[in-house]
Amino acid sequence: MKPKKLNAKHLWMQFEDVLAPRLGLTVKERAVYCYLLRHSLVVGKLRLQFAVVALARTLGLSIGAARQAVRRLDELGALRVLERSKNGHLAEMRMPEKIRAVGLRKNGAFQVTGERPAATLETTDFLKSWTLRKAIHNRERGACFYCLRRTPGHVKCLDHVVPRVRFGRNSYRNLVSCCIECNTRKNDRAARDFLRTLYRQGRLTPAELDGRLRALKDLAAGKLRPMGL
Repeated sequence: MKPKKLNAKHLWMQFEDVLAPRLGLTVKERAVYCYLLRHSLVVGKLRLQFAVVALARTLGLSIGAARQAVRRLDELGALRVLERSKNGHLAEMRMPEKIRAVGLRKNGAFQVTGERPAATLETTDFLKSWTLRKAIHNRERGACFYCLRRTPGHVKCLDHVVPRVRFGRNSYRNLVSCCIECNTRKNDRAARDFLRTLYRQGRLTPAELDGRLRALKDLAAGKLRPMGL
C-alpha cells in the first residue's frame, strides 16, 4: 500500500518542533532520519534500500556514526530495519505520528504520549543497574541464550549480540544472558556465525539452531522484552 500524499512543509515542522526534541535525537540522527525520509515517504515510498557507507559519505559522517544513528532510529521506532545484506539495509520508514512516543489528537495536532525518552524501554541502558541486568537474565529463564545449557548464577554473564566494538548498544534488543564459556568463545564474532559453530561442534541440534536464529531476529525486532518491566 502506498503512503498518502504528504504535506512536506507540515512534516518538517512537526519533525523539528515535536519529533526530534521528543525523541532526543542528536544532530547526526536528525540528519540520517531526514535523509532517509526524503528518499522514501516524501517521494511516495514506504521502504528504501540504502548502504550505510554511501549514507555516511553523502552526509559527511563516519561509517560508525551513520551505522549507530540507523540502529538508534530503529530502536526508537522511527524506522524499521527489515533486512541487512551485502546490498545494504532495507528499511521501512515511519511517519512521525506512527512512532510510539508521539501521537495525534482528533484534530490532527501532535501530542506527547507516555514517559520521557530517557525513561522508555527503547532508550534504557540495561547495564546501568543490578535490577535491569537481572531483568535480562530472567528473560532467558536460567539458560544460556547461545548453547541453551542451564546456567548457574556464578557462571553467567551478559553478552552484547552486536559487540561494543561494532557500536552495539546496551539495549534489551542487544543484551542476552549466557554462560561465561560462550561469552568468551563468541568474543567479537557475529552471533549467527557463533551459533553455527556451536551446531558444527554438536552442541546444538538442527532444530535448536533454527530456534536460536529465530530468537536472534525476534531479539533485534524487540519481541523479547525483559522480564518484570
